[in-house]
Formats: sequence, structure tokens, C-alpha cells
Amino acid sequence: MRNVIVTDVPRPALTDLDRLARYGVATVHEALGRTGYLGPGLRPVQQGARIAGSAVTAVCWPGDNLMIHAAVEQCRPGDILLVTTTSPAMDGLFGELFATALQHRGVRGVVTTTGIRDTEELRAMGFPAWAAAVSAQGSVKATAGAVNVPVSVGGQIVRPGDALLADDDGVTAVPRTRIAEALEKAQARAEKEEATRAAFQRGELGLDRYGLRPLLDKLGVRYLTAGEYAREEGES
Repeated sequence: MRNVIVTDVPRPALTDLDRLARYGVATVHEALGRTGYLGPGLRPVQQGARIAGSAVTAVCWPGDNLMIHAAVEQCRPGDILLVTTTSPAMDGLFGELFATALQHRGVRGVVTTTGIRDTEELRAMGFPAWAAAVSAQGSVKATAGAVNVPVSVGGQIVRPGDALLADDDGVTAVPRTRIAEALEKAQARAEKEEATRAAFQRGELGLDRYGLRPLLDKLGVRYLTAGEYAREEGES
């Protein structure tokens, strides 16, 4: 890894990010072919927050948050700070003071593969956060890393300027070049789900809505009465 701070990252239009935020993580992830999800290890420290923003990445060494300080300077309104480390670490690299600085700059939230602390204060100030752990363990400021370079999170490559969408279900990334596609496909999926929801409210079954009965038959699934099942199992 090169020790660099990239300063002029292209970003999506804020209007596109605002539109993306209308859809949930699950909807966008499914709409783009089940890609982009950053994994179940990133959990929200609050409930009910849904944000979309442009990724600013910070790569730190374990137990060291120097590069988060450097990343704050590169953040703009509409960004989400994404923090990773060079090897797995759960130390509390991010807390309320960082959130205060980022909130002043119009940053919409933070996502970190490390630990986070001051969670009560973060909730009180309305600064959304997703993290791999909650940890009071402190950190140092001693080792160079990188800001605004591509990072790997949950098997997904996230590049600076990609969109991040986060809600109660976790976090998904949308490449900047696919945001228009994501908006179109997410809207189509939302409309399809609304039609299905209405059908279920009328009492229609998923087996019929999705045409699953032939599949059950193909897989050899049989319908038996309780008596037939008991006889086949040799029950008295």
C-alpha cells in the first residue's frame, strides 16, 4: 500500500445520492444482481437511519487512527467515511469527537470495519454509524496509511467516489458508474415488490405468485395427509 492522500476524487451528484437513499440496502443489492453487499459484520449502532453518500476511504494500521484525521480534511457534504485497517482490528478508532468534526463538514455517516465508541453520544447527536464492533479500546496516532484509495470490504472492492447505502440491514456499495442503473433497477424492483405486497394482503400465496408449485413437484416434494404420513413412517 502506498502512503498517499488523494485529494480530487470525483463524486456522484448529491441528487442521485438522495434518490438512492429512498431504497433499502436489500432492494439495491438485489436490483444489481446481488452485488455490493459489504457483509453481515457491519452493524448499525442506531436504528431507523438510512443514508446514501459518496465514499471517502481511510486505510489505517490496527490501533492507529492517524489516517482518519487526514481523511476528515478530504470530506465534503454528502460523503460517508469508510474506514478499514491493514489487518483485522476491533479497537475503537472512531468516536464522538470525529463525528463532531465530520458533521460540521456535512458528512452523512461513517462505516468502519473496526470498533466504534461513544455510541450513546453518536445516537444523541444523530450521526449514523455502522461498525464491526463496539469497543472502548483507545488508539494511537503514529503510522502512515492512505486516504481515498480503493479498499476491500466484505469481499467487495469500494473505490473513492462510489456510493454507499446504509440502513438497519447493513451496508452496500454501488460503483459510481452504475448509480443510474441502480436507480432504474431499484425503482423497478420496488414497484414489483409493492405489487407482490398487495397480492399477499389479498391472501395470494407465494407458491402461486412465484410459480413454485411445479418446482416442488420437480424436486419430488409430496403432499401427504397426517394419516398417510403416519402410515409411511410406520407409526401406530
